Amino acid sequence: MTIEGIKLRKEPLLLAPMEDVSDAVFRKLCKQAGADLVFTEFVSSDALIRNVEKTKSKLIIFDEERPIGIQLYGKDVAAMADAAKIAESAGCELIDLNFGCPVKKIAMKGAGAGLLNDIPLMLKITDAVVKAVKIPVTAKTRLGWDNNSQNIIEVAEKLQDAGINALTIHGRTRSQLYTGTADWTLIGEVKNNPRMIIPIIGNGDVNSPQIAKDYFNRYGVDAIMIGRAAIGSPWIFREIRNFLDNGELLPPISIDEHIEMIKFQLHKTVEWLGERKGILHTRRHLAVTFKGFDNFRPLKIEMLRSESVVEIETILDVIKTKYKD
Repeated sequence: MTIEGIKLRKEPLLLAPMEDVSDAVFRKLCKQAGADLVFTEFVSSDALIRNVEKTKSKLIIFDEERPIGIQLYGKDVAAMADAAKIAESAGCELIDLNFGCPVKKIAMKGAGAGLLNDIPLMLKITDAVVKAVKIPVTAKTRLGWDNNSQNIIEVAEKLQDAGINALTIHGRTRSQLYTGTADWTLIGEVKNNPRMIIPIIGNGDVNSPQIAKDYFNRYGVDAIMIGRAAIGSPWIFREIRNFLDNGELLPPISIDEHIEMIKFQLHKTVEWLGERKGILHTRRHLAVTFKGFDNFRPLKIEMLRSESVVEIETILDVIKTKYKD
């Protein structure tokens, strides 16, 4: 697959932009595991042009992450165009427009998925950003605002006409948030629409190698984006990649490698943010990474209450011994 000069392998796997998740450390882990293209956390255009330090820190990119896209959100046309120029200067390979975030504080203010209620504004933003930068521009959106307005086929055509170079579609409406099951039927219809010539990327509920292979075959998408299934389990990219390429399921990750990967993430995040903030930032991954382990709840609670790297490492060593393969 190619996104305007960015060449990716056949059936590429992408890491979704996720707030407080897809930071530089996690992106590196996913990249090492086989993600072909990764995206930053959501970046507020308004905060970026106001030079907010926390927002600027989201633009930090390391060479081992490439290719990488910076995802922007906002509802002001001029602010989005100016923010795109700033993001481009950070050295990313592409700009991604967030037209799909469903959370209330973004969508109900008219940004993210809120723009599904104002397609003309969505297109003005797209046109302005495409004209503002020299690198490829992509977009990520949903099927529609709710079940009565699933207008993604029309929206996809208009976004393509506005100049985007690829489109990611999450198979839910905004009103669904992350509930229910992602519906890939309309994603497949967009891909098979003869009017569409840009790559179409499917997103939603891909959490196993078998599902990934089935969705590539059934819906014909150019790529698959993985989000929540990668949280705490960046090795999912390796598992899916092997199945796509070789038709074989890898054995479950060993407890030794599992623990070492979590320790790496913890240490690097603490180096980056400091101990307190680094631990808080890592807790989301710690909360789910041992999902499915028998009788794990007491250790999980203890780990999530820990306030030092030493405490967490001690508990991780206990987990390693208790659940040794």
